[in-house]
Amino acid sequence: MDSKAAVREVLARGEPGYIPFGAYAIDCDTVRRVIGRETYVRNKVATQLALWDGRRDEVAQSVREDSVALFNKLPSVDVIIPFKEGLLLPPAGYEPEKVKKISDNTYESESGYIYRVSAETNEVAVVKYPEREYTAESFVNAGPPAPPDPTIFEAYNHLVEAFKDTRYLAGQSAGLGCMPLLGGMEDGLVRYYTEPETVKACIDWYVRNENALDKYYINDGIDGVFVETDAATTRAPFMSPAMFREFCFPAMKKRIENIKRFKPDVFFHSCGYTAALMDMFIDAGVGCYQSIQTGTGMDIKFLKDNFGDRISFWGGVAVELLIAGTTEEVRADVRRAMEAGKRDGGFILGPSHSVAYGSNYDNFMAMLDEHDKLKYL
Repeated sequence: MDSKAAVREVLARGEPGYIPFGAYAIDCDTVRRVIGRETYVRNKVATQLALWDGRRDEVAQSVREDSVALFNKLPSVDVIIPFKEGLLLPPAGYEPEKVKKISDNTYESESGYIYRVSAETNEVAVVKYPEREYTAESFVNAGPPAPPDPTIFEAYNHLVEAFKDTRYLAGQSAGLGCMPLLGGMEDGLVRYYTEPETVKACIDWYVRNENALDKYYINDGIDGVFVETDAATTRAPFMSPAMFREFCFPAMKKRIENIKRFKPDVFFHSCGYTAALMDMFIDAGVGCYQSIQTGTGMDIKFLKDNFGDRISFWGGVAVELLIAGTTEEVRADVRRAMEAGKRDGGFILGPSHSVAYGSNYDNFMAMLDEHDKLKYL
């Protein structure tokens, strides 16, 4: 049984010949160790600075070559999300927005965004959004979206082409804007209470645009589609289940229905403790939930006991252990997740999130090795 057949059996909640492995994303320090050279793959700070500087083709060449080299070196990875390592790029010949450095780790764009760069976590975060007035009318009256420039898919398509015959590819769609946060996290959540009609108009605008654009984003070479939106903290959803059902669930369902016009299998990533929303994820058409954050209480046994007859799961190995645990602790966590997950099928092993920046390389390799030892049922 090959990667594609094994994953398809998981999605049918059957018991494949072996338990597949997939990583949500592999960050640059681990990529560097695997391929033996510096890279822009998942190198968020270096990539952003290079793109601001107009060095798009330099980034594109590295990502094209190094993403393929990475997975050639990792034959036991059955599921690839090609837009994670093979990121979508600015179009060829683009004019980068002018950005000025205003402190050692802070940058401001001419459009008013303020970014903070962290060398410790290799992240670039928006810390201030430009002042903008949002109205329901502006979303209702917005015109249709323009098709994307095909050159944005240069690295992504290269990775898809390299592995479309040998690995299961959970690829790109036009997005999942079912929980927009207008003006950032804090302001955006408050608007669900203070400006509900504006938020609903924005959600409708996202659905309308994304449905229209799927035909450009969903590559024929992929096997399924991977969508994501964070909906919870480590303790509870961002909003009550009733509010999620009112605002977000209808849009999520419409988006997945449209995606399934192109590909039948839909994977969904959402961080945090989302158990109270899981029935809605299932009803919306999600076939496999990825991001089993064990540290939040999203234990694979709990999820399988309560939802495993209706949805498959992907994850289970605590990323915290990949970063700060010992190799034996990682191996023990793999054994625990495999034992709980393999019952009644419908399970893909992987980290609870990405192979995050700062992960211990020996721990990463121990996870792969332990999975290889135990994967055959």
